[in-house]
Order: sequence, then structure tokens, then C-alpha cells
Amino acid sequence: MTKLTRATARGPVQQAAMLVGAIFLLVGILGFIPGITTSYGSMEFASHESGAKLLGIFQISVLHNLVHLAYGVVGLVMARTASAAYSYLLVGGAIYLVLWIYGLAVGHDTDANFVPLNTADDWLHFALGILMIGLALLLSRRSPGRGDR
Repeated sequence: MTKLTRATARGPVQQAAMLVGAIFLLVGILGFIPGITTSYGSMEFASHESGAKLLGIFQISVLHNLVHLAYGVVGLVMARTASAAYSYLLVGGAIYLVLWIYGLAVGHDTDANFVPLNTADDWLHFALGILMIGLALLLSRRSPGRGDR
């Protein structure tokens, strides 16, 4: 293996963090594209009254899109090391599970729903939380006799 290959080789948990981060970046960008985002003109900065929906399904706002962009950048940066990638997936997944619970607990038509979230968002957050935590745990397992993550 050449010096360059060793320096750029990424383990499975790093690859997963890069993929998840890239998807979040893409979703954040798509949220700002009329047509892909329906009712684009009714998008609010942060309010349950934002009528914009990504792919006509997931209620979004400018804040929601910015959070996706930030999550994406953090994922790409943290994918540089296995331990940081593991933390990104594990903690990020836990945050999404908390967001899922929050979305279920607050009324969708209340001021507490400032992100905003709808039922589709809630269940996507649940799936993302489980997926991210699962990736962290499954892909960071050490084989007997192998070194650190």
C-alpha cells in the first residue's frame, strides 16, 4: 500500500459517516430548490406555519434546511477519524431519537413545533436515529487481534 493510499483509506464506520453526511448535505440543498420542495413560496424561516415540503412529504423551513446542511458538514468532518465517525453516528442517532420523541410530544400546530416537523418527519427521524446508531455499533466492532478503531 502506498503512503497516499494509507492516508486516504477509510474504515467502514468512516465511510458510513461520510455517506450519511453527504446525504444530509444533499437534503439540505434540495430543500432550497423550488419544485423539489413543494409550496416553496410559503417556506418560513422557522415556524409550524411553513407550508414548504421536501418532495411534497416532509415539512421544512429555512432553519430545517440549515440544520441538515450543518449535520452534513459535521458528518464529513468527523469522518476523518474512526472514533469521530463513530461518535457522529452514535450521538447523531441519539439526537434524532430525541427529535422523534419531541415531534411526537409537541402538537404539530403549536409554537413549540418551530423546526417544523410533521408526522412524516417524525417517523423519518425515528428511522434515521435507529440507522445511525446501528451503523455506529455494527461498523465499529473490533475483530479479535485487531487494533483500535
